[in-house]
Amino acid sequence: MLERARSLQAELSDVRRSLHRRPELGYRETATAALVADYLRTLGIPFKTGIAKTGVIGYLGEGRPVVMLRADMDALQMQELNDVPYASQTEGVMHACGHDAHVAVLLGAAKLLAQDPPPGQVRFLFQPSEEGADDAGKHGGMRVMEEGHVDDLDAIFGMHSEPKLPVGTIGLREGTLTFASDSFYGAVLGRSSHGARPHEGIDAIALAAQVVVALNQIVSRRVAPLDSAAVTVGTINGGTRLNIVASRVELSGTIRSAKQETRSLLKAEVENAFHIARLGGGDYELRFDYGLPAVVNDKALTSLATQVVEDLLGPAGAVPCDPVMASEDFSFLQSKTPGCFLRLGVGTPGETPRVIHSPTFDVDEAALPIGAAVLAGVARRFLAQASR
Repeated sequence: MLERARSLQAELSDVRRSLHRRPELGYRETATAALVADYLRTLGIPFKTGIAKTGVIGYLGEGRPVVMLRADMDALQMQELNDVPYASQTEGVMHACGHDAHVAVLLGAAKLLAQDPPPGQVRFLFQPSEEGADDAGKHGGMRVMEEGHVDDLDAIFGMHSEPKLPVGTIGLREGTLTFASDSFYGAVLGRSSHGARPHEGIDAIALAAQVVVALNQIVSRRVAPLDSAAVTVGTINGGTRLNIVASRVELSGTIRSAKQETRSLLKAEVENAFHIARLGGGDYELRFDYGLPAVVNDKALTSLATQVVEDLLGPAGAVPCDPVMASEDFSFLQSKTPGCFLRLGVGTPGETPRVIHSPTFDVDEAALPIGAAVLAGVARRFLAQASR
């Protein structure tokens, strides 16, 4: 499998570079989807377009069991600073998270599997808008789930570029891999008065300061020390003039959690923190936006993936990885079926790792056939074992 994948190196690099030159934001990936459709057509793999607006699903084989392999397609709103022949030609947009590589990897896996189809069915999901939501607040993964494309799966696998891991390695972790991400938007309400007569008003800034202190104590005093969570106040705005007691201060922030019970606890504690405004004679407004759930890797699928990686790359190729507080909408896709999300090493050995979501992010393209072989390998082995 790995030998056949490495024979595709030039082809997959060409695909990745073509996508890198023409990055597209979430729910606008029309050229990317067209490239995917053309490639699947040449492989003789039937497909559907318009998935979650701009996505594509390819179908190889039929019957059961059914395994899905997923790649995200969207780019980021960022100006590329790399001086390379394949640099983004779209002003203010670039593939700064490796989604161009993900598409190339999954197309490579499709080609490998099409050459020797396994039993059962493989579905290749090229998903739009992982990076952000639309006006309805829905990421691409949520729309794929709502449209029923993961209802009848037996397993789903995904993969993400990891520059901190060198080419030739795959990061694996059973259990929680990424954290749930939620947001809060609040306002502390007081009453204006002249700055020379503060006793006639209720100072929203003073109350907001106490709310911020309480918010910053939630994790240290309300979350179990062996649990992991974060509450961050990201913005604070209030006041109109230097000699007027402020009547309104607006705050917003992010909440990160690994466990569902912790997620519920944090919401309640954020509410308690804002309640301090009432104790000081003021009031508050508060709204929560529930974002992405945590990605939790299935134990059996993680074990299977580890075996495949070790068979392809040797024992040193399978690297245990720590969870990260970043979020990933793969979590929606695995909400109805067991799933496993892998980390693809894209760092060049001996070089300082690139930073994801930065204008100088890039991948070592030697990782592309490795990722293709691993995805094809886990699909083949899962279907072979599930078919027994």
